[in-house]
Amino acid sequence: MFPTPIQRRSMPTRFMYRLGVILVLVLWLLPLLAVILTSIRPGSDISSGNYWGIPSRFALIENYSEVFNPARSPMLRYFINSTLITLPATAISLFISAMAGFALAIYKFKGRIFLYAVFIAGNFVPYQILMIPVRTMFVNLGLFDTILGLIVFHTAFQTGFATFFMRNFIVELPYSLIESARVEGATEVKIFFTIMIPLLRPALASLGVLLFTFIWNDFFWALTLVQSDAARPITFGLSALKGQWLISYNLISAGAVIAALPSVLVFFILQKQFIQGLSFGGVKE
Repeated sequence: MFPTPIQRRSMPTRFMYRLGVILVLVLWLLPLLAVILTSIRPGSDISSGNYWGIPSRFALIENYSEVFNPARSPMLRYFINSTLITLPATAISLFISAMAGFALAIYKFKGRIFLYAVFIAGNFVPYQILMIPVRTMFVNLGLFDTILGLIVFHTAFQTGFATFFMRNFIVELPYSLIESARVEGATEVKIFFTIMIPLLRPALASLGVLLFTFIWNDFFWALTLVQSDAARPITFGLSALKGQWLISYNLISAGAVIAALPSVLVFFILQKQFIQGLSFGGVKE
């Protein structure tokens, strides 16, 4: 009924499997490798068509320092903006979704299933059709082209998926822990903060990595809700590295690598909790 594990297959099958994995991995990493190589090339290599060959000289320090050159672009300002947007939005979304998921998973109230369905349905709405209504609403509220506006939007936009994620995680936890705490006289607030939050650490870590990546890498809503450098995040600010008459692909690649580093670092720091949170409940003892 189930496919035979690869470890039990014949030697030729295992060899072809490993070869296929290596080929797919190389093909998947080629664009990333191209970006990294381009980020350390001098501009003369790009002009001469040397895209994949060995760089004529390594311009690592030159390119990456030029990215943060205030005379060329305010990339440091963009980086700070992304940090100011992503960290609060991620933290608030985690807190709200943990409380909402706790309520939807534990309390039996009328309309609970409908409310849960609303959270799920919101994830299937194409975000492109929300562009004009959201932009108009933020202009009317005075939140257009502000860091606070992007924090509010990303918090609201990510909370639906985050609540869906947290509710499914909390449902798998033993309900007897909550019943025991109630028998001991613990309030619902104390149950949430002293029992639920420690148990939710793997889920919060894995969800935090996802939300951080979603918000940090956002380009569409930054393009929609921002028009000045005061609130422009780094993903949108990469366009400032383009010259008036010539596109410096080496500088844009260096800026892209810098923009991607925080997400990569967050994943590696929380890698263990991320995998543990995603695999929770997948194996029954």
